[in-house]
Amino acid sequence: MKPLLQLNHLRHYAVNNTLFTPTTLAKAIVRLGFVQADPIRAPARAQDLTLRHRVKNYCAGDLETRYPKLNIEEDFFVNYGFVPREIHALMHPRELNRPKHIWNTTTKKRADDMLAFVHERGVVHPREAEAHFAHGAATNYWGGSSNVTTKLLDGMHYRGIVRIAKRENGIRLYAPSHMHNPKSTIAEADAALDKLIDVVVQKYAPLPAGSIGGLLSRIEYGAPQWRGNLKAAIARAKLRLNHSTIDGVTWYWPAPVTPKKIIAFGQQTDDTVRFLAPFDPIVWDRKRFELLWGWAYRFEAYTPAAKRKLGYYALPLLWRDTVIGWANISVVNGAMQTEFGYVSGNAPKERAFKNALKAECAAMQTFLRLA
Repeated sequence: MKPLLQLNHLRHYAVNNTLFTPTTLAKAIVRLGFVQADPIRAPARAQDLTLRHRVKNYCAGDLETRYPKLNIEEDFFVNYGFVPREIHALMHPRELNRPKHIWNTTTKKRADDMLAFVHERGVVHPREAEAHFAHGAATNYWGGSSNVTTKLLDGMHYRGIVRIAKRENGIRLYAPSHMHNPKSTIAEADAALDKLIDVVVQKYAPLPAGSIGGLLSRIEYGAPQWRGNLKAAIARAKLRLNHSTIDGVTWYWPAPVTPKKIIAFGQQTDDTVRFLAPFDPIVWDRKRFELLWGWAYRFEAYTPAAKRKLGYYALPLLWRDTVIGWANISVVNGAMQTEFGYVSGNAPKERAFKNALKAECAAMQTFLRLA
């Protein structure tokens, strides 16, 4: 009799699918397919916190330092982050045909002049561009004031006219784009969408039915020109992906992975504690998180302090294959400070857990380059 696929098998698979053996930075990004970025440092940026579990000897800031020499691009996909150039090329050339996205004559002229300026300089800092053009300020989406020059460079980047060459103290520096992609045919667009969907599913699998449609729809951010093709692409994906219904919930995962392989994943575990980023693949889908671990994790950086339950930048705490609580980590006067919370109210009493927690705190200090 074949073993029955159960929720605990999916839980093991969700962890082991993405927590592969640490490798090089370049290989880890290819393996992940996409690394989401976030500017908050508490105690480090989300992209660094995600990569530290998957890259050998990784320290905070390594991605920013090594980015210029890596075969990756900083750009939009399902969120903003870093993608291998092979995946990046599938999303371009982007065509923005909605009225609110179409540039008027003045903006087009400014973009042409800016592109000539970028070609002349090679790499341009937004401050340098603003000093040259003095476009001034404009009201942004939230009703505040934004630098018109920076907004123009962002728009040119999204359209693939310029690219991010590197960052300087966190500020994006722009260079001419090296892409010369022709407009795709419908058949090529469908093939590209299928590949992009496979990248997303591979990273976030297994995905519950209540999440997969919304997540895959976010590919519209990376490939807005194929908005009209996306619904059919998602329908194709659901037909080709493996799936199973457990406790009334249908789950999807990549076709090559059989239920037998998922059950085998469920037989592998180790006595390890990991502090996960709020946007780590294991954590990202909040619906999946609640189904797998039975409690609600919330990212509260933008929640008023008085209403926070977990903390400003609580890092989910993974013990073996279960998220049992969270950690709040800060650096004060060069020293790391930690606070922990547990879903059950108490930390596991096993000696193995205490040793693993101590090891993870030490690893975090090394990652943060603290003595």
